[in-house]
Amino acid sequence: MFTGELFPNPWVLPNEQLGPHAWVLRGCALPHVAEILVAVAAIESASPFRHMLTPGGHTMSVALTNCGALGWTSDRQGYRYSATDPLTGQAWPAMPAALLRLAREAAAQAGFGQFTPDACLINRYAPGARMSLHQDRNEQDFSAPIVSVSLGMPATFLFGGRQRSDPVSKVTLVHGDVAVWGAGDRLRFHGVAPLKDKPHPLLGSQRINLTFRKAA
Repeated sequence: MFTGELFPNPWVLPNEQLGPHAWVLRGCALPHVAEILVAVAAIESASPFRHMLTPGGHTMSVALTNCGALGWTSDRQGYRYSATDPLTGQAWPAMPAALLRLAREAAAQAGFGQFTPDACLINRYAPGARMSLHQDRNEQDFSAPIVSVSLGMPATFLFGGRQRSDPVSKVTLVHGDVAVWGAGDRLRFHGVAPLKDKPHPLLGSQRINLTFRKAA
């Protein structure tokens, strides 16, 4: 069982347990930031960030793109995964080895061995952008965890229960943190409060969030 003591980093806060099977691995991504940003730039050049529509016709405040065999999309027809980018008509960029390696290492640290994601949703938050409380239910395999990497400006992560009305914890995520939740915590509601403009020395007034999933 994961104890939160593996791979300690004296320069960051201790890992934080959010639930029986939910952790924030503080600073877990810091050694990989340079290669992550190179990978994101390459993905963006092939499949640019865009603001998608919700089924209700609202424009999402968060810009997004994807990499991997499947990419998460939204429009008036609903939320779903697709093998092709609706903007370019081409397959989503392949998931870079560096991203896959980080996702698997973080999942293993949180007690989820053998995690092999086939989708990576990349969100770009500007000041004021938010993500309302939701469950990740478009995946076919709920036995796999969600692995979420935070870069850039800090964010307030909202982590609730299995019902939208359940109490919500507010957790600050900073540059390099990785949140992992699965098993009994897999379908908990979660979101991000409106982002405050606190520029990061490297990324300025933005937050990049990479969310790894086993969709199929």
